[in-house]
Amino acid sequence: MVHAHRTHGADLGGADPGGAGLRGRWARHALFPLRIFLGATFLYAGLDKLTDPAFLAANGTGSLGELLRQVHSTAALPQLVGLAQKSPAAVGYAIAGGELLVGVGILVGLLGRLAALGGALISLTLWLTVSWQTHPYYYGNDLAYLMAWTPLVLAGTPRFSLDAALTNRRKRHGAQLYG
Repeated sequence: MVHAHRTHGADLGGADPGGAGLRGRWARHALFPLRIFLGATFLYAGLDKLTDPAFLAANGTGSLGELLRQVHSTAALPQLVGLAQKSPAAVGYAIAGGELLVGVGILVGLLGRLAALGGALISLTLWLTVSWQTHPYYYGNDLAYLMAWTPLVLAGTPRFSLDAALTNRRKRHGAQLYG
């Protein structure tokens, strides 16, 4: 019965994320590089779309309208593509705005889970429409982005974030919103 008192790291043999050792410190910050990459990528993607007049046009080379016409017959959800074809410029602004909000939200860590969910939904939508016809599937990047958002949807932004600062403030000052 010597082993009855072993509890740290015994469940799966992994590092204790709350531990004080080097592995514990690394584990606490493991999602930070993913946050930086996804946040910067989505922020850049949104800015790139907003500053590219060809993308926001309804017709022409490089336009969202042309892209939608090309993928309509091969998309997993052609109904969604058809809906987007009714107003490609508005859809382009919505995608760019969503990417900007997601990128900023994840980078600063404000409403981290909601921002990550937004990023996952954008990636899922792009995968089911634009990237669906990519074969083999691992050549397309939208599915990989969808999977990359999953840990942030589950864990949020617990370190180096406005969410963490607000949580710490509530702990110090109590849960009162006013007064």
